[in-house]
Amino acid sequence: MSSYLDTLFSLEGRIAVVTGGSRGIGKGIAEGLLGAGATCLITGVNKTRLETTVTDFKAQGLAADGFACEMSAKEQIADLVDYVQKTYGRIDVLVNNAGSTVGHHSLEYPDETWEKTLQVNLTAPFQLAKHFGGMMKNQQQGVIINITSLAAEQGFSGNPAYLASKGGLRQLTKALACDLAEHGIRVNSIGPGYFHTDMNNQSWNDPERRELRAQNSMLGRWGEPNEMAGMAIFLASDAASFVTGQEFYVDGGWLAKGM
Repeated sequence: MSSYLDTLFSLEGRIAVVTGGSRGIGKGIAEGLLGAGATCLITGVNKTRLETTVTDFKAQGLAADGFACEMSAKEQIADLVDYVQKTYGRIDVLVNNAGSTVGHHSLEYPDETWEKTLQVNLTAPFQLAKHFGGMMKNQQQGVIINITSLAAEQGFSGNPAYLASKGGLRQLTKALACDLAEHGIRVNSIGPGYFHTDMNNQSWNDPERRELRAQNSMLGRWGEPNEMAGMAIFLASDAASFVTGQEFYVDGGWLAKGM
């Protein structure tokens, strides 16, 4: 017989979509949701990597599915929504994880890079929340989790589009939570600290920068992608049934650290 905690955190029978879930933090979150019993549709840009990830999950007996989607292309987002409607007929959990980061000084930042970064990191999450939120409204229940960043709280040099988009996503979480609460839809955000992922390889591969970032956290190390899973499972499950409009940072104590 299942224990109370097993039931409280169970995602059995739920349909989840995780964008950018073929690697890094998204993959860690997808694996966690799958392990908690959800059927998980994973999106990614690299079709080969996406297929490999889905195949690996299926080999473990997990209910994974894949859909190649570029978040800067509105028509592909529409195709994703259509696929979910036709294949599953519902959605219970949306994790807006897909992100883009390109560094340039603010005075030299290319307009096209600015526009694409905001499209991927901010506009696409809004579009998905709008479309999938409509499906959740019909169900009178659902969960949206936006993946932000330390950059939603703190300033960093040389990447204005990333900071602006993540700060915007943090506030979008609150706006959506206000608008969707009447339909039983909860919206929260998770801000990761420095994690050992492909996106952070440049810093990881530089011993000095790797150590500096490690020491900026109270725990004195980088996070691993699977360490994002617990917070995502909590927010997606009935354990968080009275939690909405909130920001949670999984950062090893980075933001709270003083002198």
